[in-house]
Amino acid sequence: MLLRRFGITGTIFALFFIAQEAVIGQLNIPAGGFSIFLILTLLWAALSTPEIAAGVGFGAGILLDLSPSTSGPLGHWTLILVLMSYAIAFFSYGDENMRGNPLSVVLMVTLAQAIVLVSYLVTGFLLGITATSFSQTLITVIGNALWTLVVTPLMLPAVVWLHDLAFDSRMRI
Repeated sequence: MLLRRFGITGTIFALFFIAQEAVIGQLNIPAGGFSIFLILTLLWAALSTPEIAAGVGFGAGILLDLSPSTSGPLGHWTLILVLMSYAIAFFSYGDENMRGNPLSVVLMVTLAQAIVLVSYLVTGFLLGITATSFSQTLITVIGNALWTLVVTPLMLPAVVWLHDLAFDSRMRI
């Protein structure tokens, strides 16, 4: 049963990663665009237990670290996504008012996405990665948060369905 969950989840994340790198990443979207892969990761974490969310954050972080479009050191995305996935699952797990309300899930994922980007930039600065100007970085983070606020409600029903497909009712009891 564990192998089935891992296989389904891995396939879903691999397909979203390929879609992000091959399609969404190639589009010239104003104000920084968005990342359906990060949205998927944070939504999945919000729907899962903290332990599963940390594992999902680890797997998603490894994929982003191995991405050709990433210029940071290996493990940078992994650290950020493990911490944020665990935190988002910790705050939402057990609170049915938070998990049952789509608006709160969308706002939580949008805020988490902005925190992930700022954390990546700050830790990247500490690791010596060069960045663009402050104004361009601010426009990118705010633009990414606004695009995430628009795209997350569109992705939410599909991600909930995929999460239920991977984790059947026996997993949630």
